[in-house]
Amino acid sequence: MSLRPPTRRVIALALLAALPLAAARAPSQAATAASSAITDAALGVVFPASVPQGALVIGKVPTGSTVSYRGRSLRPTAYGSVVFGVGRDEPGPLELTVQPPGMPAQAVRIAVTPRDWPLEHVHGAPPATVNPPPEIARRIAQEQARVVAARQRDGDETGFAQRFQWPLRGRISGRFGNQRIYDDTPGAPHSGMDIAAPAGTPVRAPASGVVTFAAPDLYLTGGTLLLDHGHGISSNFLHLSRIDVRVGDVVRQGQVIGAVGATGRATGPHLHWGMNWFEIRIDPLLVLERGQ
Repeated sequence: MSLRPPTRRVIALALLAALPLAAARAPSQAATAASSAITDAALGVVFPASVPQGALVIGKVPTGSTVSYRGRSLRPTAYGSVVFGVGRDEPGPLELTVQPPGMPAQAVRIAVTPRDWPLEHVHGAPPATVNPPPEIARRIAQEQARVVAARQRDGDETGFAQRFQWPLRGRISGRFGNQRIYDDTPGAPHSGMDIAAPAGTPVRAPASGVVTFAAPDLYLTGGTLLLDHGHGISSNFLHLSRIDVRVGDVVRQGQVIGAVGATGRATGPHLHWGMNWFEIRIDPLLVLERGQ
């Protein structure tokens, strides 16, 4: 099947615009990947040729297609969008299989652009903070297991496809992926974005979704809220001083869902906003930039 020249040109421009700036460092590779994507686009299969670590990836496939990625089935929406996340340390390339209705399966290959992750060395941290006593460790494990279970929901909502908005405006005081080393003990990489703001500042839903978890007093994260945007994409909001919604509530984009606080293990008032694709953590700042 061939495309008329104007249609091919529009597809090519759209795909090239989606390529990260890092692709410019290897123009021949980027051109080859873009050309491959354009050929697939003639069959209705469109994915970016390259994505950075920590990205949310949205592709288009013909309605009714079967799509798989690393043993997981990606369920297309009614209008043919599929979504998944790329982890902080994902080396790539990503490999998907797409089978449009009545057509042979196609292999889709996406390059992953590495990012630099800063390390911060902290000396003299209280031992109980780095290695909590057994009873506290058990509580943390039980609470986090509940959060992980809530992230496994795979609903049909399509809030993930909206242009995400900031839940509040403020200084970014912590970035996704940064890692602290406490003396000789590595801490977990930062799982989201911290936004500094006064206690009580309203927090708004960055995209529509369904509330899947709400608890006012978790040990590490204090007031904790999960909002499922559909198809495995979810947002978590931590250290809240107030939660204004309940599990099962359908939330619209821009709706107030809580307020900034310093609950749990926090040194001052701020909002921690994290995002996941099931168990894979993704960078909220990249999701915001994707919509600009």
